[in-house]
Amino acid sequence: MAPRKLPPLPLPEGITSSFVTSPASPLRFHILSAGSPSDPLIILLHGFPELAFSWRKVMLPLASHGYHVVAVDQRGYGRTTGWDTSPFPHVDLTQFAMTNLVHDILVVIAALGYETVHCVVGHDFGSVSASMCALMRPDVFKSVVMMSHPFTPPSPLPLNTNSSDFKPPAKPSDITESLTTLPSPKKHYKLYNASSSAASDYAHPPQSLPTFLRGYFHLKSGLWPPNSRAHPLPSFTAENLVQMPGYYIMPLHSTMPAVVASLMSDQDASLTLPWLSAADLAVYVDEWTRTGFQGGLNWYRCATDPARMRDVEVFAGKKIKVPSTFISGERDWGNWQVPGALEGMEGFCKEFRGVVFVEGAGHWVQQEKAERVVEEVLRFSKGVER
Repeated sequence: MAPRKLPPLPLPEGITSSFVTSPASPLRFHILSAGSPSDPLIILLHGFPELAFSWRKVMLPLASHGYHVVAVDQRGYGRTTGWDTSPFPHVDLTQFAMTNLVHDILVVIAALGYETVHCVVGHDFGSVSASMCALMRPDVFKSVVMMSHPFTPPSPLPLNTNSSDFKPPAKPSDITESLTTLPSPKKHYKLYNASSSAASDYAHPPQSLPTFLRGYFHLKSGLWPPNSRAHPLPSFTAENLVQMPGYYIMPLHSTMPAVVASLMSDQDASLTLPWLSAADLAVYVDEWTRTGFQGGLNWYRCATDPARMRDVEVFAGKKIKVPSTFISGERDWGNWQVPGALEGMEGFCKEFRGVVFVEGAGHWVQQEKAERVVEEVLRFSKGVER
């Protein structure tokens, strides 16, 4: 069956939309690209609920400095096809294992004719896949920029388990149970996103999909006043986690659309228009209406299930050896959602070049403050040997 013909995306002149195929993968990858294919490659990886389109503001400025810049609709997202679209109970989740997501990016770059990537840049959940690209294949990914989600290394494997002196480590406290037993019961958004109802909730919000998405982008941006109070948390306990906004630590029986509706009740959603126009928002609405949300949410189903993260244990104890940096909005609670992760990056990244907080920006830093992000990515990239 021929792929469905879709309307063109409203892209700036100089950014092209195309597809990549390879016998090494059943997927047909949708990519956006700018710059000359003869230049060093920069790969851009989006998060949730975003798309390759989310990088539209930084691609041409990066390309103008001598890079071939490629943004990918990752597995489960946008116009990339070939992944398992089965309903929640029947999805083959092995397709969404972390090693498979890294394999996807390797397939794309090889199909484009590259053997190495000068820099892989990831935002939100894309920061996780970018860091795993650098961890797993430092021979291919020569540097990495992580944005809005600090790197957390694979858990170490237990040592000397056959010794008579071995004592099993204490079982970590169940954060899910701890959150539910608070005076005002809560749940973690990642576990909500992994639930059987999340995809339908996201796709059919009572306030309409455009209103919901506009509100979601607003609340996680630098525009929502409580985000100006984003700060490190002492530890990963229920009592500390509830300091985070309701879009991270949700009321137990609520949905994400309900959280957004409540928090947006006194907000002016039009404030996001300068960096997320009506035409830009329409792209997200149209794409998510067409694909549904389950593909993107399958990433959370794997990430929250230790049994499905066993593939990453192959790299337990390994550090990111290539040059790395972290760029994020100063008003992004995502910097602190895993207490200690940001502070620990220097120890887990051997050539860590530091943290950059972009003033006034929230979670969507590459859209809210595109010029600053370009400046910082170039500063880092120019300092990495080609």
